[in-house]
Amino acid sequence: MWDFIQDEVFGMKWLNRLIGSLLNACGLDTESKLGGSLQFFIYDTIKIMVLLGFLIFVITYIQSYFPPERTKKILGRFHGIGANCIAALLGTVTPFCSCSSIPLFMGFTSAGLPLGVTFSFLISSPMVDLGSLILLMSIFGWKVAVIYVIVGLVIAVAGGTLIEKLHLEDQVEEFIRNGKSIDTPQNELTKRDRLKYAWEQVAETAKKVLPYVVVGVGIGAFIHNWIPEEWIVKVLGTGNPFGVILAAICGIPMYADIFGCIPIAEALVAKGAKLGVVLAFMMGVITLSLPSMIMLKKAIKPKLLGIFIAICTVGIILVGYFFNIIQNYII
Repeated sequence: MWDFIQDEVFGMKWLNRLIGSLLNACGLDTESKLGGSLQFFIYDTIKIMVLLGFLIFVITYIQSYFPPERTKKILGRFHGIGANCIAALLGTVTPFCSCSSIPLFMGFTSAGLPLGVTFSFLISSPMVDLGSLILLMSIFGWKVAVIYVIVGLVIAVAGGTLIEKLHLEDQVEEFIRNGKSIDTPQNELTKRDRLKYAWEQVAETAKKVLPYVVVGVGIGAFIHNWIPEEWIVKVLGTGNPFGVILAAICGIPMYADIFGCIPIAEALVAKGAKLGVVLAFMMGVITLSLPSMIMLKKAIKPKLLGIFIAICTVGIILVGYFFNIIQNYII
């Protein structure tokens, strides 16, 4: 039953078979490079956008109960590592990319929340969310998805705790430190209001994400059907002990969210790339993208920014090697 849910519900393998049959009926051989690429492109684009719509609707509906002021009050009740854990968990029900998390980080910091707590949120929000859990489950299975979420939360909690211990509050820009949070009363939304808000967010986010999904799926289709397997294995397979480091560094200059990364990851693993290498690339893209670092630089000083990047990079590399070691046991 679980295999059926994973393959046919989350993975939508029935859709892949249907598209293959339709392409064959149109006279296009799906075993050829061109036909296989087209099948991969159509299937992954539809699958990701359907899952995207469902996930955004559910997550946005949940988010409607946690506006920034309410989230601030929840976090304010906790102290020490417990606060870091709660912040990391709250990051799982927030927006999908780091750029959309940074304004919330700035607001929480201005409101007087401990710096380590806000950084646990900032690390967790793009790296670990309900979307990553479902999407990874649809491609790699529940074991990979659950372990990915757990280690992502560990990085968020450990990173935030370390930043807290270093007492780097003076590394936050003055306009953030001296900012004042205004408590505005939150109007109680009706169920209908929440559903309407969720649908609006589905439409708005889908428009923003679609270009990245198309590009990501296009790259994945090219890798899947045109790049020789031996090339991938040589660069990103077992034979290259520095594959994880290379993948993490290559992912940083890019900008995408998990929806654009998943088809690339899927194609790389199918071609023989190590799972840890692929996940390190994916985590580098969604956590340390260049545009988000430029935005973050406006809120914090270079020393704190460098420490944040170093913590995330080391964490991502360690996670990559960890997944390489356990790959044979979980796939």
